[in-house]
Amino acid sequence: MGMAKPEALRVSDRVTFEGRAQTVVGLSGTVVRLADEHGQVSVVQLVHLLASSGFEHLGKSAPTPLLPAGMLTGLPQEVVEEAMWWHQHIVEVLTGLLPGAPAASLARPEYDPATRQLTEREQAKGLELRELMGEEISEHTVRRKRRRYEARGLVGLVDGRYQPSRSIYGRTDPRVLAAVGVALEEATDRSTRTVSYLHWRVEQLLVAEHGAGVVVMPARATFYRLFKRLGAGRHTTGSARTRRSLANQPDEAFGEMTASRPGELMEIDSTPFDVLVRLDDGVVGRVELTGMVDLATRTITAAVLRPTTTSLDASLLLARTVTPEPMRPGWSEAVSMARSVLPHRRLLELDERLAHAAARPVIVPETIVCDRGKVFISNNFRTACASLGINFQPAHQDTPTDKPHIERTLGSVSTMFAQFVSGYVGRSAEHRGRKVEDEPLWSLPELQEFLDEWIVARWQNRPHDGLRDPSSPGRTFTPNEKYAALVEAAGYVPVALSAEDYIELLPATWRVINTYGIKINHRIYDSEELVPFRRQPSGVKDKKDLWEIHYDRYDIGRIWVRNHWDGGWITVFWRHLNSAPAPFGEVAWDHSRRDLLDQGREATEAEIADAVATLLNKAHQGPLPAAETGKSGRKKKSARSKRDQQVVARTAATAKPSWPRPPELAPEPVGQVADDTGVIEPGKSEELAEVVPLRVFDAREEAKKWW
Repeated sequence: MGMAKPEALRVSDRVTFEGRAQTVVGLSGTVVRLADEHGQVSVVQLVHLLASSGFEHLGKSAPTPLLPAGMLTGLPQEVVEEAMWWHQHIVEVLTGLLPGAPAASLARPEYDPATRQLTEREQAKGLELRELMGEEISEHTVRRKRRRYEARGLVGLVDGRYQPSRSIYGRTDPRVLAAVGVALEEATDRSTRTVSYLHWRVEQLLVAEHGAGVVVMPARATFYRLFKRLGAGRHTTGSARTRRSLANQPDEAFGEMTASRPGELMEIDSTPFDVLVRLDDGVVGRVELTGMVDLATRTITAAVLRPTTTSLDASLLLARTVTPEPMRPGWSEAVSMARSVLPHRRLLELDERLAHAAARPVIVPETIVCDRGKVFISNNFRTACASLGINFQPAHQDTPTDKPHIERTLGSVSTMFAQFVSGYVGRSAEHRGRKVEDEPLWSLPELQEFLDEWIVARWQNRPHDGLRDPSSPGRTFTPNEKYAALVEAAGYVPVALSAEDYIELLPATWRVINTYGIKINHRIYDSEELVPFRRQPSGVKDKKDLWEIHYDRYDIGRIWVRNHWDGGWITVFWRHLNSAPAPFGEVAWDHSRRDLLDQGREATEAEIADAVATLLNKAHQGPLPAAETGKSGRKKKSARSKRDQQVVARTAATAKPSWPRPPELAPEPVGQVADDTGVIEPGKSEELAEVVPLRVFDAREEAKKWW
C-alpha cells in the first residue's frame, strides 16, 4: 500500500515536495501555491502534488490510511460487521471519539489523548471489551488490532482467514509447492489419474530431489486442499483432451486479429461430423466435415461432408468458396440472393451466374490459415492456393488458438444443426444414445443438401455475437448484413472463377500423347482433338516435352490436356466410357484391379470396368432384404469385405462433380432440352430420336476375335 495522504490541505500547512520543505501559502481551486524557506514561490496542480512520490504532509501524526476500494467486496457479511465493530473501538483508542461523533463532543476520560497515554487507552479498551463481551480480550489484542489498522486501514481489521492478500498456499513448504508444480506439468500429456497418485508422485519427487525424510509431506487432507488450489482450471483429474487444450493456450494475453474486408483472412479445418450416415450398400458410419469461414463476416463460404477428407477435397472446398451457390429444387425463394440483403443487382452486373444463386456471398480468399494436417499442407492444396494468389499460412504446431474461429464455427454446426438430424451421436461416447444406428438415417448426398440449405437459410441470416457494431455494441449483424456493409465500406468486388479455372485446382501429371491416345493408370484416353499432337513434343523443355494432364480422382471418365501450342484445355474421354456409364473414381478402379490381380489374372481395361460397374450396382441395391435372412433370423453375411464396402461408399459419395465443368460435346439427357444459354431445363421435351442400345462388351469374346 502506498504512502498515506492527508485528508485535507490548508493554508500554512507544511509539506515536503521535490526534496525540500515548503509552506502552503495559497489555494485556488485545484492550484496550490508553495513557498520554501528561501522565499521562492512555485505553483503546482493539486493532483500532481498529491501524486508525487516525495510528497509528505508534515506535522500530521499517524494519518489514517485510506480504505482501498473494493477490498471488502465478496467477504461474508458477518466478517465485514466484525471489522466495522473493531473499527469503532480502535478509532476511539486513537482519537478519543467514536467515528461520526459531533464536532463538539468530548472524549471519555479514559480515552482522552490529552490526559492518557496510548498504552493506557489500550488497557482501558481491553478492560471495557472484557466486561462488554464476557470473554478474554487483552490489551495485546487491542494493540495488535490498532497497529494493523494504522498499517492497512479497515481491511487490516478483517479476520486473517479472509484476508484478500492472504497466500492461497498457506504456510506450505516452498519445496512441496515446487514438487506439486512438476507433478502437474507431467500430468498434462499423460493419462488421467487421481489425486492419490499425485500425492504419491509428489512424495517421490521430494525424496529424489532432497532425500528421504528431509521435506515433510503435508497431511493427506491438507494436500487435497492444496491440489484443489494449484490445479484449479487445469483439468488434471478430468478430461485429458481438455487438459491438453488448456495447456496449449498462450501464457500472455490473447491477441486479436481484425479483418476489415471479406476474404482478408479465412480459416479452414476438418472435424468428425456427429451424425451417423447411411452410405451405399447400407454401410453406417460417420463422415468428416470440412469447412471454411471468413473472419470479417463469419460467413461459412463452403462446407462439405466426405467419408475421409483428402487434399483434393480441400481444393474443391476452395473452389466452392469462390463459386456462387446455386438454388436447388425445393428451396424456398426466400433464401435466394435476389431476396436477401446482399447487393444482388450490383453483383449481378459482374457475374450473371448470380441470377439464380442462393443467398451466400462469393468470397475470394486473400490469406488462408489452416492446421498442419496432411490434407492442408499437401502439395495439391498449396498449389491450388498459389494458383489463385492466396497466401497460405499454416498454424503453429498444436496451437488451435491460431485458428479459433473455424474451431468454434464447426462446433456451432454440431450444436445448431447436427443435433436436430436423425442419427446424432453426440460429441463423445458418453453423450451417445442407445441403438443410434437403428434410427432412420440419411444418405450422404441428402445430408449434404440439408447442410447446404441450412447454411444459406439459417447461419447466414442469424445474428452473430462476433459481428457487433463498434459504435453500438448492442447491435449484432448477420453474416449477410456484415458482408453487405463491408462491400460498401471496403469496395470489395468478388471475382468468381470460371469453369476453366477449376481445372487448375485438379491434380496434374505429365504424359506423352501416343498414337492411341494417353495412358494414365492403365486407362487409355483418346479424342479427335488429339490428332495434331500425337507423338509431338509439347515444347516444355523442363518436363522433357511431355504434356500436362489434369484429372479427377473421383470421376475417371475424362481428363483435361493443356494445349501448350495454342492455349486452353482439351477434354479427352476414357475409351471405355460407354461400357461403364456409371461414374466411379480412382479408388474404385484401383480396388477392382487389385482384386483381379489377387485372382491370378492380368486385368484388362474392360474387365476392370466391368468389375467396377458390378461393384457399384451391388451398392445401389441397398441393405439385404428380409427374404435373404438365415434360419436364425439374422441377415446373411455380405460377401463383400469391409474394404469393399468402404470403397463403394467413398466412390458413390464423390461420384457427383462438385463444380461446374467446361463446355463439352456430350449427349443431352432424354426428356431435357438445353436452352440458348446452355442450361438444361427439366420439363422441356423434344421429339425423341430412336434409341439404339449399345451391345454388351464381353472381354472373353473379344479376345477370341483377336486370336
